[in-house]
Amino acid sequence: MMLETILHHLAALVSFDTRNPPRTIAADGIFDYIRQQLPGFHVDVRDHGDGAVALFALRGNPARLFNVHLDTVPDSPGWTADPHVLRVTEDRAIGLGACDIKGAAACLLAAAGSTEGDAAFLFSSDEEANDARCVDAFLKSAHGFEEVLVAEPTRCEAVLAHRGISAVQLRFKGEAGHASAAGALDASALHQAMRWGGQALDFVEGEAHRRFGGLTGLRFNIGRVHGGIKANVVAPECDVSFGFRPLPSQDIDALHRRFGAFAGAGALQTYTETFRGPPLPAGDVATAEDRRLAARDLADALALPIGNAVDFWTEASLFSQAGLTAIVFGPGDIAQAHSADEWVALAQLQTYAEAVGRIIAMEP
Repeated sequence: MMLETILHHLAALVSFDTRNPPRTIAADGIFDYIRQQLPGFHVDVRDHGDGAVALFALRGNPARLFNVHLDTVPDSPGWTADPHVLRVTEDRAIGLGACDIKGAAACLLAAAGSTEGDAAFLFSSDEEANDARCVDAFLKSAHGFEEVLVAEPTRCEAVLAHRGISAVQLRFKGEAGHASAAGALDASALHQAMRWGGQALDFVEGEAHRRFGGLTGLRFNIGRVHGGIKANVVAPECDVSFGFRPLPSQDIDALHRRFGAFAGAGALQTYTETFRGPPLPAGDVATAEDRRLAARDLADALALPIGNAVDFWTEASLFSQAGLTAIVFGPGDIAQAHSADEWVALAQLQTYAEAVGRIIAMEP
């Protein structure tokens, strides 16, 4: 019966188009549906603009918060059927967002309807935009919570640590001229960018020995290089987009200083961080392990199986940065997230919903 209820909610949630981009999600639609499924809850819906809508639902006086995002990535050409129509097979539910992470949202609704304990849910719609207005606004409010379980695909295991993330835009400057000139080698902005890239890659390879909570090394990617005019013209400028994912024990600002220093003297016109997400646990690097142990104690108290640290980033780190003990815990496998014919195992939905119901029942 519980699984039937979950799939009923999941079919409804998948039917709503919450692709992000294009960031056109409004405060009606999926949020009206959720409000209707939570009788007995005080519900507050807030529109923070650009598709960032948050619904906070509260029943009683719970000690901890459940958080889940409702936005999805755009569907890809590889889908074999309508991504907004849920398909259910013998062992899986297929639909856009079913794994990441509307399946968890459906479970929260089902668990709320089958329990009477105190509960608090924060549904958001801007996670896929890397523009966490919903969580940021909630954390600035007088919410009163000290613990949070953030739903992402973790195979129903409690994840206590993950990498941070930072994205950067560089602009190298050069001096246009004929490629035959004696100074062309140093005047080219593209040459400067390539020298920077070589040093950055060497540095990252040298960080491979670093470890934290099962994670190893520094993740790094040069995503785009754009510049120059043609083969016989010295490039007057070059743009480079890169990103890195540090361990919780690595200082993001210190890494930025290292990457910036790899540019030749006077070669950089701008160095701009375009997005930053702290690691989990967040906070002072020296206290990262203590904060991870606090999350482990919470997982043990809630009788949740503890999984390995993960390489992907989540908004749990934003809650951690604000001082909450944060755990990432949800149904599904990250390998299915963002994929064509995205799916979540029915057994995972059942396990997660039962765990949520049990945790709610633990509330006073």
